[in-house]
Amino acid sequence: MSVSLAGQLVVAISSRALFDFEEENTVFEGNDDRAYMQLQLQRLEQPARPGVAFSLVHKLLAFTTPEAPRVEVVILSRNDPVSGMRVFRSAQHYGLPIQRGVFTRGSSPWRYLKPLHANLFLSANDADVRSALEAGVPAARVLPHAARASEAHPNEVRIAFDGDAVLFSDEAEQVFQSDGLDAFQRHEADRAASPLAAGPFKPLLHALQQLQQASTDRMRLRTALVTARSAPAHERAIRTLMNWHIEVDEAMFLGGLPKGEFLREFEPDFFFDDQTRHVESAAHHVPAGHVASGVSNP
Repeated sequence: MSVSLAGQLVVAISSRALFDFEEENTVFEGNDDRAYMQLQLQRLEQPARPGVAFSLVHKLLAFTTPEAPRVEVVILSRNDPVSGMRVFRSAQHYGLPIQRGVFTRGSSPWRYLKPLHANLFLSANDADVRSALEAGVPAARVLPHAARASEAHPNEVRIAFDGDAVLFSDEAEQVFQSDGLDAFQRHEADRAASPLAAGPFKPLLHALQQLQQASTDRMRLRTALVTARSAPAHERAIRTLMNWHIEVDEAMFLGGLPKGEFLREFEPDFFFDDQTRHVESAAHHVPAGHVASGVSNP
């Protein structure tokens, strides 16, 4: 019988997003891949430190059991196969049941997302993330310098999303950027009953809701919408989620307030936003990634 990942939440992740390879990466970016390979080989028995998306991956994998393989994590990396040995060794050290990986030695690996049917791609490489988004895969560029996730919720995966250009289309954001806040508020109030079109991360949120139904005492899932919208524009966002039959556990309508401190209190394992200023604000407090989508990211 052939092997299939059908029915599983598939997360593709680069080695730099999962582990802290920043020191090694300085050698890689120096265009000396032989020196990089040698350095990784020298450190083969030295587990890499957890990276910015480590907590997210570690907790998501807790949903899977031999009887019910609900989550599959695949390494999708510009590393070479030799350096890939250290990635797998590090995963084994931390008890992460990661079995699959694609290593492309400097070439872009995003094209392998399609045969994986990936629900999410996390990478520190902006070009790879943009290519994945253009191919229709929810993807974010992780900020390797971002704060690591809190350890306050060991049995709960916490994921926070921005709304416009992430969960929703950038329709309303275009109005805001072209005509200002008052026009944006009128536009959204007039269309409160008309659902927004889907943004790049709607499929991931849908897949997470299905995973949420498999919650146990061992691991649960909690989601939050964290948006610069405020009343009356909040209503269209809520009604859109209702139309999609998708629920979020928390919603923060911040009316332009900096998101970082609110995210510090929510303590997500990861936060996704399309605007770099919000991502940088969040990164002081929580793991964060940039979604290069919509009018803010030409």
